[in-house]
Amino acid sequence: MYCLFEATEISREVMCNTGALREIPLKAIPVTVEQLSLTKNYFPIVKSDAFGGLRALRKLSLDGNNITTIKPFAFRGLPRLRDLSIQHTPLATVASFAFAGLQNVSQILLAHNKILRIEGYAFAGAVNIRLIHLADNPTVTIETNAFSSLSNVDRLILPSGIRAIEPDAFYGLETVGYLKLSFMDLASLAPYTFRGLTHVKLLSLQESDLGIIRAGAFDGLVHVELLNILNNKIDAIQELNITQANRIRVLRIQGNHLLETPDSGAIVLEGIETLHVNSNYFPCGCHIHTLLDSPLANGTYTSHGGTSGDFLSKNYCISPLEVNGLPMSAIDLYSIGRCLEQVTRENLEASNSARSSVWRGRTRSWQHWTGDGTGSSSTGTDSSRSSHTGSTNGHTHASHDGRPLLTAVSSAVRYLLSSPLPSVLLGMCFKYFSIKIS
Repeated sequence: MYCLFEATEISREVMCNTGALREIPLKAIPVTVEQLSLTKNYFPIVKSDAFGGLRALRKLSLDGNNITTIKPFAFRGLPRLRDLSIQHTPLATVASFAFAGLQNVSQILLAHNKILRIEGYAFAGAVNIRLIHLADNPTVTIETNAFSSLSNVDRLILPSGIRAIEPDAFYGLETVGYLKLSFMDLASLAPYTFRGLTHVKLLSLQESDLGIIRAGAFDGLVHVELLNILNNKIDAIQELNITQANRIRVLRIQGNHLLETPDSGAIVLEGIETLHVNSNYFPCGCHIHTLLDSPLANGTYTSHGGTSGDFLSKNYCISPLEVNGLPMSAIDLYSIGRCLEQVTRENLEASNSARSSVWRGRTRSWQHWTGDGTGSSSTGTDSSRSSHTGSTNGHTHASHDGRPLLTAVSSAVRYLLSSPLPSVLLGMCFKYFSIKIS
């Protein structure tokens, strides 16, 4: 083991680097140490209370080790520790309570590891952390309550390639100066992704595949100075609901590619002081009228410059192919008809109305034939009586007297042929004869 103890009255700095250590040599480290470097060794586990008793320790570096596991409360009992660095290791999981109890640590450097998961309550009780650096990790999942109780974080730097952010992942992260989420590959932005995240100076979602923005994704996000949604691919917006309760001062939606136009009413933007919507690519097909009726373009909020035409002149078409890349202001909006499903819906409504009229007509014909319709029945009777009174020839009398009956029979036949009744009657007849035969 190679350990260098600085020659002072009391050893304040200890370096055990490249010493092929298989475990942390706690008994060999003086309790007076303030800076401890155990880099490029071979110990795979940092046990619970691994540094217990080193109450004067202010700076600890464990870079370049073979660390795969950090046990809960591994750093408990270090009241003066300010800086902790664990980088360039094969660590794959930041386990629950791994960094719990670090009451006065101001920064934790966890970059350049193999971290795939950040479990819930990993930093529980570490209330004074100002910086957490997680860049250059292949992180896949951020679990619920992963950053719980981090109440004074100034910068939270997360890795690229995140594939799942569970609901309430940032719950308890009360004050954040800067939170950047970039190069993510999400199936969706789930409900309550940002719930519990409060007093944020900058929240930026950028250069990512956000998948579908689900209903409630931003519910519970409160007090944001600037929310950026920049240069993302967005498959669809199920709901983008930002209200007075979110207290978002500035919203910038810029450089995104949206593959589907949101449904009517899917976007609600309220209580925002400034809205910038520019350099985005939207579908310019028959759903464009829905987009133009949404708060993104309806004039309630204006883009930078404040003119009502900004939305069309500063955003572009992504589809159809023939208008791809053109400014939205360059297309003839009035020549684009409403979508087929809207036309189909209108036609169905008209068809239902027509069927209702036909049914009423059939009902009247049936009433006429059976004599239930008072008006038509009396008219037919009066007519036949008049014909009978005015006739002197027996043949003529018979002819005129038979017309109402022929008319009634004809109406009844037409009614039966146009209704399901014949098939029912035939079925009953077949059933009756089959019973008789058997």
